[in-house]
Amino acid sequence: MKHFKKNTSVRLFATILVFQFSIISTFIFAQEPPPRPIRVTVTAQQLTFGAFTHGAAGGTVTVTPTGLRSSTGDVILLGLGYPFYPTLYEIIAAPGTVISILNGPDAILTGSNGGSITLTIGNSDPPSPFVTTVPNPNLLYIGGTITIGNSAANPPGTYTGTYDVTFVQE
Repeated sequence: MKHFKKNTSVRLFATILVFQFSIISTFIFAQEPPPRPIRVTVTAQQLTFGAFTHGAAGGTVTVTPTGLRSSTGDVILLGLGYPFYPTLYEIIAAPGTVISILNGPDAILTGSNGGSITLTIGNSDPPSPFVTTVPNPNLLYIGGTITIGNSAANPPGTYTGTYDVTFVQE
């Protein structure tokens, strides 16, 4: 009988020892995974200034990131059913990722009937830098301003071009 009790106590001690190691292992932490790169998608909603007319002095047309449109100089904004809106980007990143936006240099837009106008990229909504809040697409709107010359330098037509925006994951 004595021999049997010794084996039982050894088994019980071994079981307690294994149990203690399993509890300790739950408190061991490894390095967190590296941040995943952000993914930026340009949507179909591109920076568009709508319809307007101008006189001899020219001026500017601005579309804000919130979708408001204004003009300076002798530029007159027209309705005519032509849309105006900021560019919309969808950004996918881990929640809590800090992202800064760097606008590229001014872009030259060329007209379908000749002429060119200058595009200056504007502010964003949310403002840069911003923190992503959801793993689903975070919506980012960017506005801009076009500078229009006189009516001889900028005849009526459609003006198109490209511009650069850089997203920096911090």
